[in-house]
Amino acid sequence: MTFFTHRDGQLCVEGVPLGRIAESCGTPCYVYSRAALEAAYHAYDQSLARRDHLVCYAVKANSNLAILNIFARLGSGFDIVSGGELARVLKAGGDPRKIVFSGVGKTVAEIRAALEAGILCFNIESASELTRLNRIAGEMGKIAPVSLRVNPDVDAQTHPYIATGLKENKFGVPFEDALALYRAAAGMPNLLVHGIDCHIGSQLTEIPPFVAALQKLLGLVDQLDASGIKISQIDIGGGLGIRYRDETPPPVAEYIKALSVCLGDRKQRILLEPGRSLVGNTGILLTRVEYLKHGAERNFAVVDAAMNDLMRPALYDAWHDIQPVRPRQGTTRRYEVVGPVCETGDFLGHDRELHLEEGDLVAIISAGAYGMSMSSNYNTRGRATEVMVAGEEFHVIRSRETFEQMIATEKILP
Repeated sequence: MTFFTHRDGQLCVEGVPLGRIAESCGTPCYVYSRAALEAAYHAYDQSLARRDHLVCYAVKANSNLAILNIFARLGSGFDIVSGGELARVLKAGGDPRKIVFSGVGKTVAEIRAALEAGILCFNIESASELTRLNRIAGEMGKIAPVSLRVNPDVDAQTHPYIATGLKENKFGVPFEDALALYRAAAGMPNLLVHGIDCHIGSQLTEIPPFVAALQKLLGLVDQLDASGIKISQIDIGGGLGIRYRDETPPPVAEYIKALSVCLGDRKQRILLEPGRSLVGNTGILLTRVEYLKHGAERNFAVVDAAMNDLMRPALYDAWHDIQPVRPRQGTTRRYEVVGPVCETGDFLGHDRELHLEEGDLVAIISAGAYGMSMSSNYNTRGRATEVMVAGEEFHVIRSRETFEQMIATEKILP
């Protein structure tokens, strides 16, 4: 099913023309398709239907309450990495018994909040964290369910900033230390060994790294079983990529089939932590051309969205397709698509062949993941409006941030 189409000469999200949204809500503006979100979730859930499983959406990809609520209604679990994300999931109606808490730097306050909420599992990433969690759980009179996030030292063949499964990465416990740490955890009075976890990186477009990581994980599960430590859930992590330009990630069903072959007839519950692949291609960033600057060396299309709205190009040199909302006929020019922020690195796209006029609307495609969630107020710019489209209707799910909201917590000294 196609959720982004051209109708009557302009780009639409489901049944709503983007020009209508811009007229009502202004720009820049994030626009998401509810039908696309639901279809992406069902692709995972249905592919795992024959196994005991839980799809845990990685909240960091896009943490808007409306998006979290849609996934919660579908029965999703959630992968969180902070106390703030825990609060968001609970506010959005998420079931705490379906929350796994990852992250290398959980604070005392965050651990206490998660124990109080009664989450499904803590994904432990160091020996020190194991000790801290046992102590806090004891102080609270609780038993904390734990998995160890094991680092399998598998090369995910992705951007170095989003690789997480190598020895030099900060994430997880070294594979060679895992067995001893599991034995230590099993002997701690306020911990319950629940499972095993692994996450090797993000935007992976090949299946073999996932398979290699899972095979190492399963070997460790068998060692643990032989040691008398029974694992009830296997968390395979997330990381499946999406198409931005010319990537060819496998379909979700093919990815799940390959993992299922490895798993065989094991009876443990299977957890997955997809983020980008659930939301990335469900959203666009809508922006308007403010100025066109034609020069001898380069042409610039200055739009009203910037690196504070979409950090990925500046941070990762990431590529996003850029499409005019109302395509024009005629000769194109090669443009640098840039924002108004006072940084040379403030760009949304290099060398794009476009036919533009000042005032035109353009859509930055595949911006549903790590767009709004990484946005900031740099240059005292209010964060963008967010809109959810459902069929022929659209709803504002986050209002544009005002100046008063930006400075609400600041104080001038007497």
